[in-house]
Amino acid sequence: MSVKDEKTYFLDKKQNVKRIIYAFYVLCAGLVAADFIVHRHTYHDWENFPAFYAVFGFVACVILVLLATLMRKAVMRDEDYYESGNGGGDA
Repeated sequence: MSVKDEKTYFLDKKQNVKRIIYAFYVLCAGLVAADFIVHRHTYHDWENFPAFYAVFGFVACVILVLLATLMRKAVMRDEDYYESGNGGGDA
C-alpha cells in the first residue's frame, strides 16, 4: 500500500483541527455571554458573580491536574517493577 493510497481522516488536516478549536472558543465565549443574559436561581451570593461557573470549572480542573501530578509521584513504579520480583505476580 503506497502513501498516496492511505486513507486520510478528518483530523489529519491541520485546517480542520484549527476549525474545531475555533468552534470551541466561540462556544465558550457564547456560554460566558449567556451567563449575563440567563437568570439563574442561586443559593449563595457568590454564585451571582459574572462567569462564576466558568471560573470555578477552570480552577477546579487546574487543581485536579496539580493533584494528579502529586499523586503520580506517590504511586509511580519503575518500568520493570513487576518483572523484578517486587510486585508479586508469576515472574
